[in-house]
Amino acid sequence: MAHRMTTLARTSSSEGPWRRAWHQFLRQRSAIIGMVMIGLLASTAIFAPLIAPSDPIDVLLNKEEGIKKRSGPCIHILGCPAAQPQHIMGVDGNFRDLFSRIVYGARLSLLIGFVTVAISLSIGTLLGAFAGYIGGWLDNLIMRLLDVVLAFPFLLLAIAIVSVLGPSLLNAMLGIAIVSIPAYARVIRASVISAREEDYVLSARTIGAAPASILFGHILPNAISPLIVQATLGIGTAILDVAALSFLGLGAQPPTPEWGSMLSAERNQVFTAPHLVFIPGLAIMVTVLGFNLLGDGLRDALDPRLKR
Repeated sequence: MAHRMTTLARTSSSEGPWRRAWHQFLRQRSAIIGMVMIGLLASTAIFAPLIAPSDPIDVLLNKEEGIKKRSGPCIHILGCPAAQPQHIMGVDGNFRDLFSRIVYGARLSLLIGFVTVAISLSIGTLLGAFAGYIGGWLDNLIMRLLDVVLAFPFLLLAIAIVSVLGPSLLNAMLGIAIVSIPAYARVIRASVISAREEDYVLSARTIGAAPASILFGHILPNAISPLIVQATLGIGTAILDVAALSFLGLGAQPPTPEWGSMLSAERNQVFTAPHLVFIPGLAIMVTVLGFNLLGDGLRDALDPRLKR
């Protein structure tokens, strides 16, 4: 028995931190649910041409006999008349298949989330890392400028940026990326400040390693865990915020199959054709929920203070 406990102790001590984090992550049911949801969304985005029955911007008027504007879902195997064209999520106000637009919207939403976070993450990491490592007047200058950005309401500042640049999906992504920079900068700055006095950093300085080598080769790899969590949560937030800008007419422009713009186009049909409002809204909700569950699971797995 004692030998077995000793073996288990050795295995646990030899297990790397990332493997321990992975095992901790797999113990959380909500995190697994989030990962499955994101996996299904990614699969839908990848295989969109195979899943969608028609082109998302194709107007089906005069192409399908009997098609009606804003008609409800019709599934033949569930009793819908065979004479009526099958559209499992219905048809929108421009005679386009809603299911096809939702499927292609998943591809666009993932692109929005990852590109927006990549931009803000890259800039925020550089600013926060330099501010935290160098300190002094540079730290004060960078962080005070970021505090100015944080002083404005998040979405209001994004609206102002997009209004100056012009309404488009690219400008909406850029606007959300700009206002998200302070969040990533503050997270990485705090991690760098706590890591720069560790023994391995002092050892690197002792042997004459260059400051850039210490920062990018020693400190950042050991301070990146909180950034992974922030980025995962940020993807869902970016998707939601860009959808909000599109709803206001500042993001994706028709006929782009973007969930926020789809909500905006049919917002007045909530009582006459509720499926055109609820289905895109449900798609946004499920996507953001999936990334939030995944981010919470990563936070619990990567933060040793939260481990039980």
